[in-house]
Amino acid sequence: MTDRRLSNSTRQALPDSVAIPGYDRNRVVPGIVHLGVGAFHRAHQAAYVDDCLAAGETDWGIVGVSVRSADTRDALAPQDGLYTLAVRSSDSESLRVVGSILSMLVAPEDPGAVLAALTDPRTAIVTLTITEKAYLRAAGGGLDTAHPDIAHDLANPQIPRTAHGFLAEALARRRVAGIQPFTVLCCDNLPANGATLRRLLVEFAALRGTDLARHIAD
Repeated sequence: MTDRRLSNSTRQALPDSVAIPGYDRNRVVPGIVHLGVGAFHRAHQAAYVDDCLAAGETDWGIVGVSVRSADTRDALAPQDGLYTLAVRSSDSESLRVVGSILSMLVAPEDPGAVLAALTDPRTAIVTLTITEKAYLRAAGGGLDTAHPDIAHDLANPQIPRTAHGFLAEALARRRVAGIQPFTVLCCDNLPANGATLRRLLVEFAALRGTDLARHIAD
């Protein structure tokens, strides 16, 4: 006898001690794109969004984006994006299946698909847990304009490699299409993380053109 892998079709067979999503995942609409689907995101943000979906707020499904490796996508795709979260205390453990991640993209494999998700009018929030290193800051705290990935994204805005490149290009496309900009929420452990990301993104956009930088800054 072989164990069956977790998926939409097998979750109902789990023991009663394992909580499963009580909502219809087919009715969930993607409203969040998350860059950097690591363990922190899956244990915290995705679980909180799962709670919102269970409460009937079904416009907040997550499109996850792996910014470097395909490992997380390859692990979650056969499970329809489902995974089990264990919450432990000194004397207890609870298990729940989280269903908020609707799909997974790998940025280096298909940057166009990531841009399409970011440009989707349904996308209202973009969250990030990409680690401090990925913000590409120079020694003085500003954008490292000498970094080869920054140079690449300025020369090739249609196929970006960095978070800055993806966000700037998506916001530019939304502006041209008359789509409202999304809210960007930095969830990395940086001092003044939101202000830091905003400053770096505006610096990057200014290298593409003052109009885009002004649009993002506003």
